[in-house]
Amino acid sequence: MKIKSITLRHVLSTLVRGSVLAVLIGNLGQVYSQTYPARPIKWIITHAPGGLPDTVARIYAQKLGDRLGQPIIIDNKPGANGTNAAQALSSAPIDGYTFLITDGSTFSINPLMYKNLSYDYKRDFEPVSLVARAPLYLAVNPKMEVNNFQDFLAKVKASPGKYTYGSSGIGSTHHLSMLALMKATSMDMVHVPYKGSAQSVPGLIGGQVDVLFSALPSLSGFVKTGQVLLIASNASKRSPQEQNVPTISEFIPGFDLAPIIGLLAAKGTSQTIIHKMNEEINSLTKMTEVIESLKIVGVDAGGGSPQEFSRAIDQEISRFSKIIQTSQIKGD
Repeated sequence: MKIKSITLRHVLSTLVRGSVLAVLIGNLGQVYSQTYPARPIKWIITHAPGGLPDTVARIYAQKLGDRLGQPIIIDNKPGANGTNAAQALSSAPIDGYTFLITDGSTFSINPLMYKNLSYDYKRDFEPVSLVARAPLYLAVNPKMEVNNFQDFLAKVKASPGKYTYGSSGIGSTHHLSMLALMKATSMDMVHVPYKGSAQSVPGLIGGQVDVLFSALPSLSGFVKTGQVLLIASNASKRSPQEQNVPTISEFIPGFDLAPIIGLLAAKGTSQTIIHKMNEEINSLTKMTEVIESLKIVGVDAGGGSPQEFSRAIDQEISRFSKIIQTSQIKGD
């Protein structure tokens, strides 16, 4: 068999063709980046209008649309704890014109609570950017007669099974945060699940439950009137909005269960588009107007690289997985 010799000319020719191809691909990416977006972009939201992910999305959407020169269309697909919205993105065209705005529970809690989900985080989605963190606050009814977090721990531990805590439902972040706190401190309290904060917070105000975790907007009005007292948050660091409220992590190192809200694309979306959207979101997180708007709804601005957002999701999955497994919570 005759083997064709490889000459220096062949090698150089191959290298040149490869270099030209690389340049062409690079140029196409630059052109695509410059022309994108050429039409409106859709953001699918896991919650109904007025829900936290929806509110956060709308704060960013108008500003981002102005920067990109194309409107951001909000498409609310609530229901099934975010499953409807996640499925809508996973079945949408992979063209960089459809994204998902959700809190982390869609990927950290749902797979552990519900069987036969139609989506898989690693298989179907690409993290784009963290847009906000939404700390939950531990609020107590004044009838408990505690002044701070240390008082609360001492009182509950002195009377196992006497005090009650409310939540937005079994398996909610509010519920899991309290389970994690009880596990870490060996507290024993009775759980009273409600259907959302719209029911649980009035339960706290009315004295049907002694304590609960909830978002700041649901509590701030009652804090001002003295009907509830905030004694801690479930975030890793104090929020600029409530600098005087300590975090549980100050007493229990590593405690961090504050919900994260972020933007995701379908798997296979152009990295050029992902990085462009990430850069735009990061720019918005530094705008005073955006920061102030987020403060009104009780959340802190996000930001960071897609890789950092991915790590945040992975960390949340790990934390909630441990809580659900050790507590033996079962979903549908």
